[in-house]
Parts: sequence; C-alpha cells; structure tokens
Amino acid sequence: MIESLLVANRGEIARRIIRTANRLGIRAIAVHSEADAGLPFVTEADEAVCVGPANPAQSYRNVEAILAAAKATGAQAIHPGYGFLSENADFARTVERSGLIWVGPGADAITAMGDKINARNLMAAAGVPVAAGTTEPAADLDAAVAAAAGIGYPVMVKAAAGGGGMGMGVAADEAALRTEYDKVRAFAERMFGDGSVLIERYFPRVRHVEVQILGLADGRVVALGERECSVQRRNQKLVEESPSPAVSPELRARFLAAAVRAGEAVGYRNAGTVECLLDPATQEFFFLEMNTRLQVEHPVTELVYGVDLVEEQLRVAAGLPPTFDPDALAPRGHAIELRINAEDPKRFLPGPGAITTWREPGGEGVRVDSGYVAGNTVTPFYDSLLAKLIVNGRDRAEAVERARAAVAAFEVAGPKCNLPFFAELLENEEFLSGDYDTGIVGRMR
Repeated sequence: MIESLLVANRGEIARRIIRTANRLGIRAIAVHSEADAGLPFVTEADEAVCVGPANPAQSYRNVEAILAAAKATGAQAIHPGYGFLSENADFARTVERSGLIWVGPGADAITAMGDKINARNLMAAAGVPVAAGTTEPAADLDAAVAAAAGIGYPVMVKAAAGGGGMGMGVAADEAALRTEYDKVRAFAERMFGDGSVLIERYFPRVRHVEVQILGLADGRVVALGERECSVQRRNQKLVEESPSPAVSPELRARFLAAAVRAGEAVGYRNAGTVECLLDPATQEFFFLEMNTRLQVEHPVTELVYGVDLVEEQLRVAAGLPPTFDPDALAPRGHAIELRINAEDPKRFLPGPGAITTWREPGGEGVRVDSGYVAGNTVTPFYDSLLAKLIVNGRDRAEAVERARAAVAAFEVAGPKCNLPFFAELLENEEFLSGDYDTGIVGRMR
C-alpha cells in the first residue's frame, strides 16, 4: 500500500481523503492556499504546505508548487480529488514522470474523455448509446445551423472541452441557436481555452443518471450501480440518490453493461463515472460524458455498496486487488446526498461569510462530509460547497425520513445556506413520488 499521500485539493474532499488515509495508516499531506490555512483539512493532515495565495491559479492549480510540496515532504503519491487539476492529463503525466504515483485514471483516458466530441465518437464505436449530434466541432455558425437542421430542434449547444454543467445552452429554433452559439463559444474560449462547440439533440424532459465504475488493477472494469442526479439548478447537481427510482432491474442491467463497455473502450483504471441522460417516456438512455475522477456524490454509492471508494482508488493505484469480490457486488438499501452550499435557498446566489454556528446532525443512517467548522470563514474564492449530508435507510421512504430529520437538525449561521431549500424539496410531492426530472427545481421556484 502507498505509505504517504499528498492531497492536491481543499475543503470537504481533501478532508474526506485524509480521513481514509488516516484509517489506513498512510501519512497524509495537505496543500493549501493562504486563505484556507485555518480549515479542518489542514489541521487534520499529518503535514501541510502552503502553496500560494487565494487565487486557485496560484495555489491549487499551481503545478510547480504542488510538485515542489510533494518533493519537500517525501510524498509517494498524489490524489487530486475532484475539480482543480483532477482531470488535467498534463498534470497526471507530469506526476508520473516525476516518479510519483497518480491516484486516478491514466492520462490517455483523461485525454480521450476530456473532449466531448471525441468521447461521443469513442462511445458510439464501443456500442454505447449516444444522442444524435455532431461528430466534429461546428466550425462556425453556418455549420452549427446546418447541424441543427439535421438533428432537429430543440438542440443543446455545448462546449466540447467543458464539464461540470458549464458551457451549455439550449436553442429552440435557429434564432436562439445564433445567440447561444456565440455565447457558448465565447464562454468556452474564456474558461477552457478551447472554443470548440458541439451540437446535440436536446430532451425537454429528461433524467440525469450516472454509473460508478472502477477500473481494477488487473484490467477488469466493474460497475457499482447507478445514481440519480436530476435535482439540479443551472445544470449543477444539488441532490443525488442511489439506486435511481426511475431504473428498473432490466434497465439497470443495460446501464451497467454500457458503462463497463465505456470504461473498457479506453482501458480505464481507477474510479470514474459514466453520465447518461434517460428519456423516461421511452426508457432510452444516451451517453453524456465520462468524469475521469472521483465524483462529489460518491458517498451514496459507498453507503449502498458498503465500500470506501477512496480506499479502492488507493488500492488500484498501488496495484492491489479490491477489498470486495467484483463478482458478488450487491446493493443494499437506499442513500440520498444533499449538497449543503453557502448560497441563497431561493435564487441560489453565493453568500460567503464567517461561520458563527455549525452543528451537524447525527444518528443512525446519517453521515456528514464537511469542509468547515464554527469559526471558519467561507471565502468567495472557491466553490460554495460547505458539506454533504448523506443519509441511508432500508428503502427510499426511510432515507427520506432520515433526511428530513437531519436537515431540521443541521444548524448553520453566518453565511447564506440552502438548507431551507432541502426542507422544501423533501416535502415536494413530485420528488417524493420518485417520478421527477431535471426540471423539478424550476417548477418549485
């Protein structure tokens, strides 16, 4: 097993990785910005190194500073968490060329899946269903208009290099397409340094379902069930649950088989997620993208399958077999995750500030993965995620009941917080029925 691990991230995911490292007796090394010096992940690590000022480009995305910290502390491996450098193929290659272990998929797999058009083409060749769309970038507006005419409106206009719900727009007709194309292209150039645009069929009513895969050290790819991720605002996930209430056993078998094929097509190793869109009317699903990293919502899979995905990541990276029998994976119960953010519960606008009260709920079936404690300050420099409230029960009804009680018991004061939104959601008839889609939040507002 790896003996020393540098965590190239911050907040709740850094704290989460450090917790597993501590349990396994691995020396955990944190890197942090000047703004994060007082956060729990820094103090809970065995060693911590400041890698720059608050600006992520000068700290958490500063490859030279992170590698220098690894060298100075004698780290054997680097875990990138999610976000920041986690899906940066050049960083993965640099880590390995520096003689360190990269806790993630190979750089070639990251590159293959990083471009949405290339990923779609690879998946189609592997027999994974993809929605109608362009097989090469729409080079200009005329090309986009021609592609949309062939696909049929409405269409989704997407940044080929985008991810995490960013760089997307919907066009119901040609006039809207002309506006959205220019908007998405400008955003993609600014955010990703790549203005390539994909035109794809848009589904007005759709569910967002993803499959957790794990590429093992022996070359096999296994699927650890699906997660429902349809409660979203501005294409950003707010709630995830497993198993999906929309997925029948027959559909699940198709989902998992397609996800395994997707992983096998790129020789995938380590943890990853195959994201799909599900048309509830036809039960058709289509490949959306593959996230070549650990997902924010991985805890619901951990609770349903009884595994520690961070430990499994470390074992794969070290060339070790998994802790579970890949041929005897069986889900148990139901789990729900709520993303507790420092944002207004109505308009979802960020609201940073000093935390004056922080009381986490507890009890049977309740888990909190948090990045903050009372006395910390939520700064405007990073993602607004404060914590993840995860509950599990024998079935969905019990998980919902535990979620209600946990939300009511969770006390946060200082920054804005979206806990009241979850209290409302957990009484919403559409959500409770399980028959909801990605438009549910808009209908609640």
